Amino acid sequence: MRSLATLTLATLGLCAALSANDSAALYKKCAACHGAAGEKSALGKSKIIKDLSKEEFVAAMKGYQDGSYGGASKALMVGQVKNLTPEQMDAIAAFIIK
Repeated sequence: MRSLATLTLATLGLCAALSANDSAALYKKCAACHGAAGEKSALGKSKIIKDLSKEEFVAAMKGYQDGSYGGASKALMVGQVKNLTPEQMDAIAAFIIK
């Protein structure tokens, strides 16, 4: 019984680590414009994403996908987010917004 509990905890820890790595991998393509920690205004035009709430970030990503959000860089962002799932958007938000 003890080994089952230990195995379960180890599995949960591995899943959490993989999830964090997946979030970092998903954000990697964003970092070129937004900075490694979301600290830059992309192309000098965007909001600083680390300063958004998680809800604002996800709403913006969904808005880029459906065309209801965005300014000067809207066309660029549509291509970046078009294949992201809501779960991936949440993972990126959790990774970059503290």
